[in-house]
Amino acid sequence: MLEVTDLPALNASLNGLSGVLLLAGFLCIRQGARDAHKRFMLGAMVSSTLFLVSYLVYHYHVGSRPFPGIGPVRPLYYAILLTHVVLAIGVVPLAIVSTARGLSGQFARHRAIVRWTFPLWLYVSVTGVVIYLMLYKMY
Repeated sequence: MLEVTDLPALNASLNGLSGVLLLAGFLCIRQGARDAHKRFMLGAMVSSTLFLVSYLVYHYHVGSRPFPGIGPVRPLYYAILLTHVVLAIGVVPLAIVSTARGLSGQFARHRAIVRWTFPLWLYVSVTGVVIYLMLYKMY
């Protein structure tokens, strides 16, 4: 049975999975494999949505966890955390609009927005894993 204390590891796994699916989707569209691209990107959307639900459940029950590190790693952690949180907030509507445009066949408009969505979403996914490692595994 999954406990609330297991959710940070699950969240990091979902973030990592989202990153892998985003990269796979990117490679597929570069090769012209539209159907595979669509499946990978929908998988990234599902993985990110599951992450968000799990993240909210965890923080509802546990609250926040202070960063235990000291020295130069502390400002580095907070710089990563700040950019991660700000960009994560922005990625949600970008991902929704990007997905809607792709699914509705508005490919020119889809391409215009994913130029921003893809790198930001990938950054948020990767830094989510980094934050987990720094917060739960370094100390």
